[in-house]
Amino acid sequence: MDNGSSALRRRVIGWGHQLKPTLLALGLVLIVRTVVAEPYTVPSPSMVPTLLVGDELIASKFAYGYSKYSSPIGLMPDFSGRLFDRAPERGDVIVFRLPRDPSTTYVKRLIGLPGDRIQMREGRLYINGAIVARRAVSTFANEIGGYAVTSTLYIETLPNGREHEIVEISDTERYDNTQTFVVPPKHFFMMGDNRDNSLDSRVAETAGGVGFVPEENLVARADLLLMSHDPAVSWFDVAHWPEAFRMARLFHHVD
Repeated sequence: MDNGSSALRRRVIGWGHQLKPTLLALGLVLIVRTVVAEPYTVPSPSMVPTLLVGDELIASKFAYGYSKYSSPIGLMPDFSGRLFDRAPERGDVIVFRLPRDPSTTYVKRLIGLPGDRIQMREGRLYINGAIVARRAVSTFANEIGGYAVTSTLYIETLPNGREHEIVEISDTERYDNTQTFVVPPKHFFMMGDNRDNSLDSRVAETAGGVGFVPEENLVARADLLLMSHDPAVSWFDVAHWPEAFRMARLFHHVD
């Protein structure tokens, strides 16, 4: 073997030694993101005020068990149902794969369980024929399509006693009067907290909406905000960083 070949062999072996810890680290990250938790960046205002655009949250994978969508890069085998299945609770904020396009990830609040009857009437939510209690808290500076829209902030109380904030522009908006939706077995009904600015289960898949979400499409439960950055402020705009980072939201629990 000539000197050139020996040098190349030593170089390849050296690269292998350097690459090994990197591959091990990447493998560990993939395992953690598949089994334990996965980060998620909120891209839209549909969950305002609970989640803001630019929120970085951690979602718990083990909360509901695992499905074919649990791997962040599609490495799971194709199977139906869930492994180590745990039922979600009404009111959970859930990261899920969009039924009509599983490559897209959404985050919404679980409102309807299998067998529930869900309806909106004049802006009010009804579950199994009973109106869901809400109480007005204050006005809210909402933003729709880049325009400020004065809205109302409410506290909504679900049938299991869980409370969360919602925002309503009015009770006469596009999705404030709907048919009665009967949630099929092994499916869920999702809604955004920004009720008049959310594309959710009130809109059928065939109309470009979310429709009913199969249990296997659930990815994780949103639990904790790691940080929050206003996307209107560029990462390169160092002078405005103090305004861009919402420090009060750091390590904030997602209710």
